[in-house]
Amino acid sequence: MKLLYGVQGTGNGHISRARMMAMHFAEKNIDVQFLFSGRAPEQYFDMDVFGDYQLRAGLSFATDKGSISAIKTLAQVKPFTFIHDVRALDLSHYDAVVTDFEPVTAWAGRLQKKPVIGVGHQYAFGYPDVPQSGVDLRNRLIMKFFAPAQYRLGLHWDHFNANIAPPIINPDEIRQPCTTPPHIVVYLPFEDQEQVSEALATFPQQKFIQYAPQLQREERGNVLRQATSLHSFKHDLCHAKGVICNAGFELISECLHMGIPALAKPVAGQSEQLGNAAALQQLGVATVMHDFSSTNIEKWLTDIPAQQPCHYPDVAAAICDWLLRGEWHDSAKLVSDLWEQTGRPANTMAATG
Repeated sequence: MKLLYGVQGTGNGHISRARMMAMHFAEKNIDVQFLFSGRAPEQYFDMDVFGDYQLRAGLSFATDKGSISAIKTLAQVKPFTFIHDVRALDLSHYDAVVTDFEPVTAWAGRLQKKPVIGVGHQYAFGYPDVPQSGVDLRNRLIMKFFAPAQYRLGLHWDHFNANIAPPIINPDEIRQPCTTPPHIVVYLPFEDQEQVSEALATFPQQKFIQYAPQLQREERGNVLRQATSLHSFKHDLCHAKGVICNAGFELISECLHMGIPALAKPVAGQSEQLGNAAALQQLGVATVMHDFSSTNIEKWLTDIPAQQPCHYPDVAAAICDWLLRGEWHDSAKLVSDLWEQTGRPANTMAATG
């Protein structure tokens, strides 16, 4: 079987999931071609595991100070390039397309009548019991038509009484003893980084490690600022006292897996992150702040809640086997087996922790 695997590259979460999938595909000697879209080519990093991958412009959103910016988003959209890329992508050599909410591969597969399997967090939305917030007609249309899939396998922190699998994380990652002095990892790539640093500086007794793609390594008192990178970020995350981040799916999944307390700030106007914030509050597994402020950070730092680790299983390995079996129309047993391994069977709804 030869697969084309499309990955939305706007945030690092989709790429993190794809890294785990790529490792398992390589172990099984499966012929997989990866295609990424959604960010400038020079902004990708630590991509060796994907081999000779392809890049396209794709579609994405733009933010301004922690909120979706409609003007900036429209300014960067290139509809004719997108249409050309969809039509020019030759799928004749592939047996199926897998898409983690990547639109070029999804639409090319649909037009060329190839099986398209959607595997990702966004495919969990739409089930009635999955928490959602800030969803209007525009958001519903985006979720439905951005990267359409013939077969869907959604991922979430709970099954929510639906056919939803647990998150894809590295099951070998475990929380390590905190550094001395203990640090807080801060990853708020959609916020104004100067404002973030200024807010963190108001807590001089607490050490922060602030990551963002555009930063350069420098120390500002109690704040170490540095560019996002795979290995240093993972090291600092595993040794962290806690995490302050946007309400993206993958980083919080890693925090839940390892039992690291998180303070999450959803990107305003982004329905996925608002839905994630609602889910975190419903499940009681993280603290949510809808406004980034020193006051909200102080409340959290004063009494950081304990978080029990979830210990998610090797979801990527199970999904890899499921994809290779070709039984994409039926994921019920896959989902049931995975939740059984967490100790929270899929026939009941249970909060994480």
